[in-house]
Amino acid sequence: MSLMQHRRAAAAFGLIVPLLVLLPGCSGNGLTGTATSEAKAATIAVTIKSSNGLHRFQVETAKTEQEQQRGLMYRTDILRDGGMLFAPYPPSGTPEEASFYMKNTPTPLDIIFIRADGSIARIAENTTPFSEAPISSGEPVAAVLELVGGRSAELGIAEDDMVDWQGRTARPANAVANTASAGAASN
Repeated sequence: MSLMQHRRAAAAFGLIVPLLVLLPGCSGNGLTGTATSEAKAATIAVTIKSSNGLHRFQVETAKTEQEQQRGLMYRTDILRDGGMLFAPYPPSGTPEEASFYMKNTPTPLDIIFIRADGSIARIAENTTPFSEAPISSGEPVAAVLELVGGRSAELGIAEDDMVDWQGRTARPANAVANTASAGAASN
């Protein structure tokens, strides 16, 4: 090899080595780095007690405002007994009426709105993918659980069923009314 060929080879090697360092981050699964890390996010156990028994799920959590704004957008890898728990909702922790939509969400979801006492206030079943129509809780809620569309009906989950999860702090139903009254008094 001539001196010129050695320099070209060294230059090419200098370009290739940094690229090799980046390759382990490429998974080849079509997900972006953010989506990949979300797909591998830690999960917690959620249990719903309905008239026909206990139903257990392993779900991701969305605690911060940014996590809650993104939710399950762009996701197609939601497991049958998986989903996402938005708790506390909103991140400030004071229950309020929730409004969700399905923008950029390709998978139909059951959106379960949960009161501060852990009871289900409303279930929006099989929501329409990519829809920007608002989906309201209809009352103040302290958490929201998103499951794969159709699971609620399939399992017999209904309004007023009880939801529990790791780390949930039980609050009596009248705590919401007291919080709402205090907020109204301060306005």
